[in-house]
Amino acid sequence: MGPIEAGTLRPSRAAVSWRDTGRAMSEESTTSDLDELIRRSIEAFNRGDLDAAVTIYTPDAVWDISWAGLGVHAGREAIRGFFEDWRGSYEDFEQVLEEFRDFGKGVTLFIGIQRGRPRGSDRWLQFRWGAVATWADGLLEYVMNYASPDEARAAAERLAAERN
Repeated sequence: MGPIEAGTLRPSRAAVSWRDTGRAMSEESTTSDLDELIRRSIEAFNRGDLDAAVTIYTPDAVWDISWAGLGVHAGREAIRGFFEDWRGSYEDFEQVLEEFRDFGKGVTLFIGIQRGRPRGSDRWLQFRWGAVATWADGLLEYVMNYASPDEARAAAERLAAERN
């Protein structure tokens, strides 16, 4: 990677999916199962395999990135389209999962770092973000993205407390 400059990523739209359909998951997935699904989805996204990246989403999943003015994307295909546009905005791109936490009752938190070099640029951008996700039957059903990992963590804690 080249030098990294702090800033925000400005994609037009994008989506991701991955799921090992050969492995059935119960509603009581362990943290390591969900963590592994997220990690494999990110790996697929990083290598540009968006079909694989979005397989962890329910067919009617929601990807909410309204905090950034990038809308709410409903349905696996809409999420994939968003991811495609997002990733397509960059010559080079990677995501790294920094933290994953399973709060139980289908609530998880993930915090990641995205690094990318926009098309036509020699500069690198880096963005740290957080997301709160809800799961149903081993698949992501709703993902709310946050610019601040601390805001995401607080939201995940509130949601988990409400569900207990």
